[in-house]
Amino acid sequence: MRPFLLLVVTVAVSACASQPMPPSAQPVGESQQPASTVAQCIAQKWANQSQQQVMPQVVLANNQAMDVYVPGQQPPNGAAALVRPSWTGNSKTWVGLRGGGGGGNPSGDIGGCL
Repeated sequence: MRPFLLLVVTVAVSACASQPMPPSAQPVGESQQPASTVAQCIAQKWANQSQQQVMPQVVLANNQAMDVYVPGQQPPNGAAALVRPSWTGNSKTWVGLRGGGGGGNPSGDIGGCL
């Protein structure tokens, strides 16, 4: 019974880990930098440009995945940059954009942090 349970858990975890991009997110790009570095860059860039508070939210322990909310947007459903571990072997971090709230060009600003 134990080997079967281990197999079921392994398959379930593998299925979750191989999910493509989060639903309703536009892919922006990928980076060789760790997720925490990319998220911090995005937050700093948006805060400097807007002179508003930017809300980052840790989604996965040890800052392995984060949501950085567009200035003026609030968790949990506001427009945000989604910074996740990459699903491909070509990079460390995948970045997408959920929602289109806020002014300016959020996806263009993200590009400078990749």
